[in-house]
Amino acid sequence: MTNIVILDSKPLNPGDMSFDSLKKLGNVTVYKECPNNIEEIIKRAKNAEILLICYTKITREAMEKLPKLKYIGVLSTGFDSIDLDAARENGIVVTNVPAYGTDAVAQFGLALLLELTTRVGHHDGKLERVAGKRKASGILEIFH
Repeated sequence: MTNIVILDSKPLNPGDMSFDSLKKLGNVTVYKECPNNIEEIIKRAKNAEILLICYTKITREAMEKLPKLKYIGVLSTGFDSIDLDAARENGIVVTNVPAYGTDAVAQFGLALLLELTTRVGHHDGKLERVAGKRKASGILEIFH
């Protein structure tokens, strides 16, 4: 069976999702926290054929000490944490998630646009200052 190691799951999964679907593909080992050094990376990934990372940097030195490694999946949009030249030279495929956060970024952009045009946050703060105290519901107090 294929050995799959997730080196640093916490940035992606603070505990509210499961990696069980990966178990259909092989033996899965999940580490929450980022490894502190290259020795820890090697220790965790020594038998990995598939390595999934969030923020851990995978250097040439690490790849050369992981002879079984065939694939690195970056669980975000960038490749800056991977030595791509070393991966290519060692025959390791590297991918990322190019559409990571697209919906959230679009939603946040629209929320900022609405704030700029309607100034709901400004009016909410003004209401709180006029009332002389900070209210949890702020602008919603108008309707009560």
